[in-house]
Amino acid sequence: MEGLAGEVTRLAFCWRLLRRDGVALGLTSHDAALVIGGLRYEAAPGMTPSAVVASERFEAQGMSVEVALGGVFSAADLDAGRWADAMLRLFVVDWAAPEAGSVVLVEGRLGDHVREGALVRMELRDGFAALERREPPRYSPTCRAELGDAACGVDMTGRRVRVLADVDGDGLRLRAVLATADFVEGRARVLSGGLCGLTRRIVAAEAGRLVLEEALPAAAGPLAVMLWQGCDRRLATCAGRFGNAVNFRGEPDVPGSDALVRYGG
Repeated sequence: MEGLAGEVTRLAFCWRLLRRDGVALGLTSHDAALVIGGLRYEAAPGMTPSAVVASERFEAQGMSVEVALGGVFSAADLDAGRWADAMLRLFVVDWAAPEAGSVVLVEGRLGDHVREGALVRMELRDGFAALERREPPRYSPTCRAELGDAACGVDMTGRRVRVLADVDGDGLRLRAVLATADFVEGRARVLSGGLCGLTRRIVAAEAGRLVLEEALPAAAGPLAVMLWQGCDRRLATCAGRFGNAVNFRGEPDVPGSDALVRYGG
């Protein structure tokens, strides 16, 4: 990269962020906006990364990003979880020729955030962080696939519906008559208003109401919401409701951890 070759460098940090709702955002430490790969990187001189250390070892590198609260990183968006698990790429470019090439410093996903006055410090989890997670069980009585994914194979056509709903405490009050029990363990995504893009898991159903794993922020008026049906991951449900027992990804007949203490038949 030519920006490293001269006696005076012309380097600018750039952050490319992609939220789970599909919103892409570009920021740069340069004092003017840059256009790289068709995305406009707005000037954000107050946004700074912590030290970046390159290593050949397969281990997670702790890192954080500090940004001023406000603007694109509003308190409302942070509290609503819009930036949770967003993908982030940090790289440097020559600000005089930003399309000439870049050096990627780190890639990962945003983790926990801490507010420090007018600043927000966000944890960045790189790809090696996934290696530190405990390996999931090799067998389980319930299915390990997600309804509709490649391992499951169930066709989701006709198993999702768009409805109008109102935020109601820890759930959604539907303005349509649905078999709400079919949507337990499914998902709800807001398609309109200030909460557009927020997705929540559905954990319970009541008459005309769905309970969410995490409550949505209060909102005035009805919202357009897309609902996906869910599955309780039991073999009986897989076979009876979906006719998909051949793809069941579980071992319902394997004895549980309490098998050794059973007695008396």
